[in-house]
Amino acid sequence: MALFNDEKTPRGSKHLKGISCDVKNCVYHDGDAYCTADRIAVGPTYASSTSDTVCATFKAKQGLMN
Repeated sequence: MALFNDEKTPRGSKHLKGISCDVKNCVYHDGDAYCTADRIAVGPTYASSTSDTVCATFKAKQGLMN
């Protein structure tokens, strides 16, 4: 089942359409593979390859080791 910005998950959080996330220690990770942030920011501006990029929206969950 596809989830879009206007569709809510059973937990009540929204998924960003087309965005998957494997970072389970992020507060915006829904427990499956979706991001629930209102928006995401990817940087830095000087990136020239995938390995140079980071999710600037990442925020660690409290009580979890990075």
